[in-house]
This record gives sequence, structure tokens and C-alpha cells, in this order.
Amino acid sequence: MAHNVIMPQMGESVAEGTIVRWLKAVGDSVDRDEPIFEITTDKVDAEIPAPEAGVLLEIKVGAGETVEVGVVVAVIGEAGESTGTPAPSEAAAAEPEAQDVAASPSTSTAGTSSTSAHASAAELRRIKSTPVVRKIAQANHINIGDVTGTGLDGRVTKKDILAFIDAGGAAAAAPAMSTTTVQAGIPMKPVKPRENDRVEPMSKMRRVISDRMIESLAYSAHVHTCFEVDYSQIDSLRRKYKSTYAERGGRLTFTTFLAKATISALQRHPIINASHDGQNVVYRGDINLGIAVALDWGLIVPVIKSADDLSLLALSKQIADKGERARSKKLAPDEVSGLTFSITNPGIFGCQWGTPIIPQPSVAILGVGTIEKRAKVVTLPDGSDSIAIKTCGYITLGFDHRVIDGAVADQFMGDIKRMLENFDESAM
Repeated sequence: MAHNVIMPQMGESVAEGTIVRWLKAVGDSVDRDEPIFEITTDKVDAEIPAPEAGVLLEIKVGAGETVEVGVVVAVIGEAGESTGTPAPSEAAAAEPEAQDVAASPSTSTAGTSSTSAHASAAELRRIKSTPVVRKIAQANHINIGDVTGTGLDGRVTKKDILAFIDAGGAAAAAPAMSTTTVQAGIPMKPVKPRENDRVEPMSKMRRVISDRMIESLAYSAHVHTCFEVDYSQIDSLRRKYKSTYAERGGRLTFTTFLAKATISALQRHPIINASHDGQNVVYRGDINLGIAVALDWGLIVPVIKSADDLSLLALSKQIADKGERARSKKLAPDEVSGLTFSITNPGIFGCQWGTPIIPQPSVAILGVGTIEKRAKVVTLPDGSDSIAIKTCGYITLGFDHRVIDGAVADQFMGDIKRMLENFDESAM
């Protein structure tokens, strides 16, 4: 029996994915869970495993094409088995049904002209597009029917419409916008390259991350608060138990302690672990903690599900495991979805502190600055002051002021600071 291979959902806000390359060719044998193609989205680059063992009978979506989540991209079955692709006569018989779908209000495409009742199924598929493509077309006043598509049956992909815009197609469609393009609904001024400049197109992941950040800044009322933390107690515990954790398969880092303290503070301040849709606040029942991982080609945020149920050792194992598999493109779709709160650590590059942008639909994000030794004034038991060398660093909370008051944000940060500076050794 043939099995369809579909474009997976790589995060709850991801609507589409781009196939980077096929790791198997038609006719190749594949094992269940063996990687067969690589995709890229705004959330993750990943190798996608085969859902069943068999032979790769058909590839329906080629490398470089972008399709919606749930679209069939390939078929796996037994050698010589029919893939179920309709013959030409069957496809012609299906044309009236395709026309009805295209004419339905629920599937109409923004920016397209009326379609002739005699249009072929292939023509209808060409002007039908993903929600992202329709949004770009609408923002730039583009008729999708005017764009040459390179997808299945000439379907217009995001790459196609962006190339159309870059070539000046949007300017022709809307003279009033002749000096700008639009990104996430925001007019963008074009940059004219100079003689010694090098121009490189943004990657799929980079483009969509860019859109998401602009959308988040426009949607959430961003405010930031910054605290300094004395990590001296944590540093002592880390040195003391590091080898013990390694023997048990864990990796005891500053991030492990930060994650544990953050989880504890989220339990005391559930509004920080919530989401907001403009009308309602959704208090999440679980703490699904995202730990951002910087990559050469972008950024991925693997999610540790039900992190509040984990011991310090289990947390250290999960952080290390997901970070390693993020870098090797081995994350499963479920491991980049369901985020309720996230931690980003620019401090590993020497950053003192930053003002991170909130990943939607969460309402806050913790930024971690570099951890270093600093000279600090300390009060001795006799009441006198002295200078001591302390291991310190800054942490920053970016939060949505529509949902979280400044006092609550500072209380949350104060709880993290106190736990880190007075970490209970019995929790080791």
C-alpha cells in the first residue's frame, strides 16, 4: 500500500516549508525513519524521515519549491506499485471540481483576477497560492496571475513573488509604491548597490525570521527590565558537580541553572508563561521552555516540553541533547512547537546585555548576558565595606506591557536573581 509523505508542521505558527534537497531519488529503497529530504522554515532546518519503509515511488515537489504544511510531497510504497496519480483523462474530469474550489470564498486568492470558467486545472493551481504568498501579493498590490510560477504546474511560490518584486513588478502594479517594497506590511526602501558591494539573497529562514520580528514589534508593547546577578554560588556548585553530572550523561552549565531558576519563577508568576490574542489571556498549563540555539545559517529554538517536571539532571540532558540535534538538523517537528517561554543567550558571544524581541504567541523572553568576573563592593560582618571579585552577569526580560505590569516583571526577575544567588545545593 502506498503511503503519502507530507510537508510536516515545524512549529505551531509555521504555514509552509521549502524543500532544500532530496536525500533519496525515485526508485531508491528507504527504511522507516530514514531521512529522505531536507526542509527549511522560519523555525528550523531539518531532515525529514520516511513515515514507512519501502521504495520512493514519486517525488511531487522538487528541491527549491515552497508548499503549505500538509501538502503531499512524495509517495512511498512497494516497487512497481501505482502512486495514485491520475491519468490525463482523469485529471481533465476533475477540472470542474477544481474550478469550484478556486471560486469558493474560503479559498479565493488575494490579488488575483477573475478566472475563466474554461481555465484548466493546471492554470487554477498556478494562481492558487499559500497564505504567505497571498499576503505579500496583497501588501504589494500584485495580481498573482501576473507572476510566473516555478512550482507544481506553474504554482506561484514565495520565492517567485519575491523575485517578481525585486525585479520591479510591484512598482508596475502600484506606481505609488514605486520606491519601496513591503516586508511584513512595512514599506522598505530599496538599497542601491555600489561598485564594490556584493549582493546575496536572504535565505528562506532569514527572510521569515525578519518578517516575524517586525510583526512581533508591531503587535506587542515591548518593555525591557535588566537585573545583575551574582553567579558566584552557581559557579562553585557547577565546578563541584560538573564531573558527577558528566558521568550520569548530563552537562552542567550556567544555562542549566538559569533554566531551573526561570522555571521556578514561572511557576510563581504564571502570567509570564501566558499567551495573549488581543482579547484573552491564556494561562498555559505546562511550562514548555525554549532555549535558543545560534546556527551559522540562522536561529532555532528547540522546546523542552513540561520542563517544570524535570530534575536539574534531566534538564541538563535535554538542553544538551536538543542543542546538538538542532545543529545537526535532527530535530523532530514536535520539538520546535508548543513554546510558552524562551531563553536566549547572546552572552556566549560577549554581549553584556540585550533587548530581545518576544517570540509570538508568548508574552515574554529572557535574555542572558556574558558571565564574567567583576570587582564588587561587599559589606563585611563588622559592617565595613571591602572590594571582592565576584562572578556576575546581566539578565534582561523583554515583556508585553499589555499583559504584564512592570512590577510583576521585576518581581519575576527578582525571584530568578534570588534563586541563582542562593541556589539550594540539595537540589543537585
